[in-house]
Amino acid sequence: MKKLIPILVFLATIMSACGTNQSPQVFLPTINAISYPTVQASQPASNQNVGGFNFNLSRAWRDGKTVYADVCFTLPDASNWTIWNAHFDYSDQSITDFSASLLSTQDAANGQPGKRCDQISFYVPPDADLSSASLVIESIGAYPTPDEYCSLYMPKIQQALSKRGIAITLDCKANANGVMNMEIVSKPASMSEGDAEKIVFSDEFYTVKGPWKFAVNLGQ
Repeated sequence: MKKLIPILVFLATIMSACGTNQSPQVFLPTINAISYPTVQASQPASNQNVGGFNFNLSRAWRDGKTVYADVCFTLPDASNWTIWNAHFDYSDQSITDFSASLLSTQDAANGQPGKRCDQISFYVPPDADLSSASLVIESIGAYPTPDEYCSLYMPKIQQALSKRGIAITLDCKANANGVMNMEIVSKPASMSEGDAEKIVFSDEFYTVKGPWKFAVNLGQ
């Protein structure tokens, strides 16, 4: 009888364990959300005038890994002028890749030039020290349409060529569809057609260069 007692105790223990219907506890790791800084530049709006063309920085802020800036600039004429080259500088870094979206436009009126406002943005590392940074607009530009080459750009291109002593003559002729196109009608014999076109159709004739530079403090 004494030998049966340990066996009975063992069986009772097994039955008790099997009869307990408890779900196992699962411990999930706690993941803390990464917090990125949102900082508004403290300095007031500022203006920069270079070569008679004005840029205004009305607002700049940092939201996580992106720096935003709202800027407005005067338009040289009625063409579709946009920001072509810009960079955001901090510490020893310079970020040249940016995106831009149109905020508003204002046509020229009452002797005042037209105006365009854009929001531009740059990606920055989340731990970047932006306490002493700067936004630099290098140039604005507008790709001419074929008609604009004739109506707006040919006179100033021809004048620039004459000042440089480059014997290239330009003219505008209608194509089969009746659209006026600027053409090279004469050039130095020693100059290839390709080299002449590089000079005549250089983007220097439809860009305005700054730079317009704005200091910003967007925190550490």
